[in-house]
Amino acid sequence: MTGGREGESRFREAEQEHARRFTELRPLLFTVAYEILGSATEADDVLQDSYLRWATVDLTDVDNSKAYLAKIVTRQSLNALRARARRREDYVGPWLPEPILLSSDDPSADVELAESVSTAMLLVLETLTPDERAVFVLREVFGFDHAEIAVIIDKSTAAVRQTAHRAREHVQARRRRFEPVDTARASKLTTAFFTAAATGDLEGLMAMLSPDVVYTADSNGKATAARRPIVGAEAVANLMMRMGSIGKRHGYRFDTGLFNSSPGVVFYSEEEVQGIFVVEISDGSITGIYVMRNPDKLVGTRTVRRIGR
Repeated sequence: MTGGREGESRFREAEQEHARRFTELRPLLFTVAYEILGSATEADDVLQDSYLRWATVDLTDVDNSKAYLAKIVTRQSLNALRARARRREDYVGPWLPEPILLSSDDPSADVELAESVSTAMLLVLETLTPDERAVFVLREVFGFDHAEIAVIIDKSTAAVRQTAHRAREHVQARRRRFEPVDTARASKLTTAFFTAAATGDLEGLMAMLSPDVVYTADSNGKATAARRPIVGAEAVANLMMRMGSIGKRHGYRFDTGLFNSSPGVVFYSEEEVQGIFVVEISDGSITGIYVMRNPDKLVGTRTVRRIGR
């Protein structure tokens, strides 16, 4: 009886230690999965599956929990990414990453981390191969060395080094300037912008938009949205006025928040989320508007996410 109780006690202690280490690293693990996948929903699934695998590991065999869990999460993320790539051919219209709601002070002290989950960066990462994406995220964002990444993705160190170089050049050639968000100023500008849209203030809208602003909407054909990006201040301002008129007529309300390290607005019809607008600001002007209308990507948008590294 005593031996049985001792065995049960050791099992519970091991179970608690597994949970403690995983919980401590969860913000990092979620960020790894999200940056590889561009989907919070899929990242959650990866973390759930990864924890089940982690729970069976003998902790006496683990020298570095961070590296070990990063390996599990990265491999599961790559499996999900490759499976999804085979379904992407049927996607209707532009694809955007699933927006994530962040605490207003979460990424403010870490500009590189904030940029790594920005919509613009995730769109650049989407143009990499799965291996390039994983290597870039692990190396450039989380600081794993080439030998550690080689173990994680089961490649040689030399191959990882070449992949890292190729991915870095690709991203640097395509990345857009990222400005850390001044939450108060950004919220004020965003609120003023959508108020101007709702009240039909074309001059006010034009004053806040960069001349080459780009408006991109993701609906996958499941909601009303532009099927192609719209470019230019006048075209975007007129579209926003039409949308503001529709929203006013239907009694939509909106709340502001920080999405993907940028100011955002969530539109509601009663309590149902109709869409999320993520606003990219540079030099005090709006340079990009990313609109999520795909209902499949709006499910978890009220959940505040913790990112980390």
